[in-house]
Amino acid sequence: MLQDKDRIFTNLYGMHDRTLAGAKTRGHWDGTAGIIKKGRDWIIEQMKASGLRGRGGAGFPTGLKWSFMPKESDGRPAYLVINADESEPGTCKDREIMRHDPHTLIEGALIASFAMNANTCYIYLRGEYIREREALQAAIDECYDAGLLGKNAAKSGWDFDLFLHHGAGAYICGEETALLESLEGKKGMPRMKPPFPAGAGLYGCPTTVNNVESIAVVPTILRRGPEWFAGFGRPNNSGTKLFGISGHVNNPCVVEEAMSISFEELIDKHCGGIRGGWDNLKAVIPGGSSVPCVRGENMRDAIMDFDYLRGELGSGLGTAAVIVMDKQTDIIKAIWRLAKFYKHESCGQCTPCREGTGWMMRVMERLMRGEAEVEEIDMLWDVTKQVEGHTICALGDAAAWPIQGLIRNFRDEIEDRIQVNKQGKASIAAE
Repeated sequence: MLQDKDRIFTNLYGMHDRTLAGAKTRGHWDGTAGIIKKGRDWIIEQMKASGLRGRGGAGFPTGLKWSFMPKESDGRPAYLVINADESEPGTCKDREIMRHDPHTLIEGALIASFAMNANTCYIYLRGEYIREREALQAAIDECYDAGLLGKNAAKSGWDFDLFLHHGAGAYICGEETALLESLEGKKGMPRMKPPFPAGAGLYGCPTTVNNVESIAVVPTILRRGPEWFAGFGRPNNSGTKLFGISGHVNNPCVVEEAMSISFEELIDKHCGGIRGGWDNLKAVIPGGSSVPCVRGENMRDAIMDFDYLRGELGSGLGTAAVIVMDKQTDIIKAIWRLAKFYKHESCGQCTPCREGTGWMMRVMERLMRGEAEVEEIDMLWDVTKQVEGHTICALGDAAAWPIQGLIRNFRDEIEDRIQVNKQGKASIAAE
């Protein structure tokens, strides 16, 4: 279990002062100029050595991503864009950083932008996050007043501006290229890649898009050293991580824990166990709504990191938004509800996603009622495979995977419901 001295987010629950003065007492903004004076290459090498993988869901190595940015400017400005569009159902970790510990993010933005030769950073904030916007903007204003942002930011010799941009509440704008389109004032529709943002991103300039948590942990890693951070978790899955646990646990919470903690320890230590006990656990979605669900009995001993969940259980860590479902859950209805969400949020640019999400939702609705034929289960599986991997962005995959997880793990339940419905109709007809 992670000890308090190793926690990066020391005010996750808002128990302490979230102002600049409060943040400084907890060790933030300590020697920021000294870190920056060590140079870009040093910062990027330290980030690579720490093993930090992106906390927005994909888990791409952060230091490597930064190194894709051009070393020398060709005259175009460079940008860092922070993805605070936390719209994945079940995910609620970044909002705690922005509400209660915003200075971790602001200091991280300064250091990361310097490492990528960017004088400007935009934070793209989810449309529904009103209080988070107020807290974050107040913290940004404090930093400008204290000389930590703007000209010669934090006396580092680097000029740096930070802007907060409020979205309008569209899930698709969490996808990095759709986010850039929205930031430019256009419709939030994903772009074809290549070119990748590091070559041509915001306004056609070199851009890196990173998640809030990925940026907020940077100053602490650089202060304490990459070896400290890499000391948590299994190889290639290092560091501490915010887990957001919701659903049928006794105490739902957001908690910072070491990577590769076991699912059982995570739930027992922080959530007071499963509602109705471990025997009542039916299914878990381990990483936000877009990763496949896992049967409860396979989850108990699971290791909560990228490689184990993908390799051993065919799911993923995603954003570490752990959605727990007990045996009172109608799992078919739960997955139908996710299918409905993805149908609603598809931008409609790609035919497989535009047509497929609606089709999958309608078949799921009939399966939920038991009104479909057994053959339609395989047909639905085939359609998910035609959507998955055939769209510009990953929303097609996100719509397909929950349904694939349901069919893989709970096919018997779908078939039983169809049988019960048929028998019910037969007995009514007989009467």
